[in-house]
Amino acid sequence: MTLLADAPQIPFIQTPPALPGRLAGLAHLAQNLAWSWNRDARSLFKAIDESLWNRTRHNPIRLLQLVEPGRLDTLATDPVFCARYDRAMQWLASERSDEHTWYARTFPELRGRTVAYFCAEFGIHNSVPIYSGGLGVLAGDHLKTASDLGIPLVAVGILYRNGYFDQRIRVDGWQEDSDARIEFDGVPLVPLPGRNGARHLVTVNTFGRDIHIRVWKMQVGRVPVYLLDSDLEENHPEDRPLLSKLYSGGPAMRLRQEWLLGVGGVRALRALGIDPAAWHANEGHAAFMMVERTRELVANGLSYADAVKQVRNCSVFTTHTPVPAGHDHFSVDEVRQCANGYWQEMGIDAEAFLRIGYHPESGSGVYHMTAASVRLSRRVNAVSRRHGIVTREMSRSLWPNRPAESIPVGHVTNGVHLATWMSNPIMKMLDEHLGPGWGHSSDPALWEQVLTLDDETLWYTHQRLKNTFMRMVREEARRAFAAREMETTQLVGAGTLLDPNTLTIGFARRFATYKRANLIFRDVERLKRLVTNTQRPVQIVFAGKAHPADTPGKQILQNVYQFTRDPQFEGRVAFVEDYGMHLAHLLVQGVDLWMNMPRVPLEASGTSGMKAALNGVPQLSTIDGWWEEGYEGNNGWAIEPEVDDDAGLNTANRLYELLEQEVVPRYYDRDKSELPRRWLTMMKHAIRVGGQQFTARRMVEQYARAYYAPSILGDSLPDDPPLA
Repeated sequence: MTLLADAPQIPFIQTPPALPGRLAGLAHLAQNLAWSWNRDARSLFKAIDESLWNRTRHNPIRLLQLVEPGRLDTLATDPVFCARYDRAMQWLASERSDEHTWYARTFPELRGRTVAYFCAEFGIHNSVPIYSGGLGVLAGDHLKTASDLGIPLVAVGILYRNGYFDQRIRVDGWQEDSDARIEFDGVPLVPLPGRNGARHLVTVNTFGRDIHIRVWKMQVGRVPVYLLDSDLEENHPEDRPLLSKLYSGGPAMRLRQEWLLGVGGVRALRALGIDPAAWHANEGHAAFMMVERTRELVANGLSYADAVKQVRNCSVFTTHTPVPAGHDHFSVDEVRQCANGYWQEMGIDAEAFLRIGYHPESGSGVYHMTAASVRLSRRVNAVSRRHGIVTREMSRSLWPNRPAESIPVGHVTNGVHLATWMSNPIMKMLDEHLGPGWGHSSDPALWEQVLTLDDETLWYTHQRLKNTFMRMVREEARRAFAAREMETTQLVGAGTLLDPNTLTIGFARRFATYKRANLIFRDVERLKRLVTNTQRPVQIVFAGKAHPADTPGKQILQNVYQFTRDPQFEGRVAFVEDYGMHLAHLLVQGVDLWMNMPRVPLEASGTSGMKAALNGVPQLSTIDGWWEEGYEGNNGWAIEPEVDDDAGLNTANRLYELLEQEVVPRYYDRDKSELPRRWLTMMKHAIRVGGQQFTARRMVEQYARAYYAPSILGDSLPDDPPLA
């Protein structure tokens, strides 16, 4: 799937046509990404031109650029459309206020006390491709929920002009990567001017050169997002692309990006007159944000020790990976060159500066970004209960005199933004069953009522979503074939033979080795019997990207892809290219079962299964990350920890057993009405558990109560790890 800005059937247009006066507010609505999770706003844009809405992959800016002006003139005189328009505009106006929000009611004394949220990537909507996967999408859900709750949050990240990458799979199954370059006329970004009309807002010195940074603003409901950009003529040619590509160029590029994110991000907020009361580093990529704040305080007259204490008091750090290799680290020599004497402004020498990033297990030659983040944060959290246990074990060397269970690392289990990931048909069904306002409730008892949903209504709602997904798969294959992006021999493997009446398993995530995407192919003959059973067939849809530098991950992807072309599987194994947020929505809503096979305990949390659950899709998974908390026995299936093994032999065998003996029989067990009653009961429990425990609302409320408010007020401070 290429970005629609580059798709051949849609021309490049520099400026949108003038809007009729009656509908002039559509431009403002399209410029605030809050439209992406408001049903009235989405349906309003869809009603303008449904075909064009789908072709632009739900990008309202491109829609308004491309729609026939006569169509808008007609709609401006349509009373039904204008009434819907007025409702959407009233909602947008309410999104600009924070007077009656959850946060204003809960923490009236903290209104106006800003929280700064730094992250290397943000997945808000597929039209702004500055994310690679789970971390970015989780950050996007965090911002959307902060907006919903009225938390005075500002976000800082990087504007990756070349995005992450577009994925194309060759005939032999090897992943090819190409730039996903942003077309600026199709995204809601506004450049912020610097002093005296300069294009750059701030300057950061690194490796002996000044880097001028332009800042772009993107509005996400009530939350402004400030994105840093170094592609300016004022910069040295080698420095212009520093912030242009996500997670590229190896450690040298990553170090520069993270230095500019942390140091440049703080300076950008200062230049904009924003003075946060709490600072949240989402993963170690943002550690230099805390270092820069320490330098600021020393420059303003504090001692280094007092500056560190003050920075710690209002800093929150969230770590997202239990995999040691997933924690960014750089050679101290490179960091010394990058900082280029910066420590002098902190009143310390180079060795003291480098000790901030010292990790006992990595040694003195390594600057460890997670260790730096932990040292400069009072409040540290993992992203699931199990991940908290693993993180405390991993952190023992930072607190050498404390038992692991008493190390001050908490956990906030991830959640997903309900209004983004739950499908419109499911939400409409819950409107009728639970009444208005259910989506804004934190009452677990409300979700118990899901168990009394009408079976027939739920089943046919799900079947509708399943048909929508499979139609998209076929149309995408047709488009790719017509554009000569796909060979004839690849069409079957792209999912063109998928049957909406067949039990469909979804597996979509990053193709890292520990996620074991190919585990289900461990016994090909056994799987083939499941897939090709004439009475109770099974089909599997895969999607996901391997990191461009992850050769083992690419090899696993290639291995999986080759099975899609194997006639033995009769077209019932498919791989859908270029996994992103648009495809993710359709997948989690349109499959019957979500499969997740991470090697325990290497999945910190995982959120794709939560998204599926909110759409009534049960999960089959090893007990890792969120599933340890979410699995109740009636909302999916679990492979027990004692079964899971590094080689995957026992795990695969248990997977086959569950499919053969429990999953497939339950799905195909129909009553006289042709309804799978036992399966529907499991679907209802999946929705119930997802809604009760795994929404981003619960997650962000927990951050606000246990992390943000205490950081602002200075309450309940845990012990510090030593600086040396």
